[in-house]
Amino acid sequence: MQSDPKNIKYPYLPDGRTILYVPEDNRYMKIVKEFARLNSLDKSIQTGSVVVKDGNIIGRGANGSTYHETHECGRVKQKIPTGQEYELCEGCHPKNHSEPKAVANAKDTGHDTNGADLYLWGHWWCCEPCWNAMIGAGIKNVYLLEDSEILFNKENPNNIVGKQFE
Repeated sequence: MQSDPKNIKYPYLPDGRTILYVPEDNRYMKIVKEFARLNSLDKSIQTGSVVVKDGNIIGRGANGSTYHETHECGRVKQKIPTGQEYELCEGCHPKNHSEPKAVANAKDTGHDTNGADLYLWGHWWCCEPCWNAMIGAGIKNVYLLEDSEILFNKENPNNIVGKQFE
């Protein structure tokens, strides 16, 4: 694993990749924040992604499924740490993460994602299955909100989890 310029210890970061940061007033971050607020089905960590190419948003995705509304999370029940074994819970499965949903939305609407960027609201890192989907789609850069390692990290006492839209 590689560390980024801010020396953040991500749970996962593929070799040769870095995460870039933008302020909350960034055009795409503002759009993806609102998209997450309106479309995320995971109300604890509302997450959204937009795929941007040549200045245009070509794909959108929000995290979550309705599974957790009627079922207990299998990963929580088994005390599985964040970032691991998502496939053990239907609600946590990577197919329900915003990044691959945004990539799929772009491709489903006929867009070429090679060389595009992805903006992510609501998380401070990307899991391995999401990175695999983005790398496979040719996503060039991943942008997170400045200080997201604090703001969206459940372990950080200064996080805004549950208050991210106030």
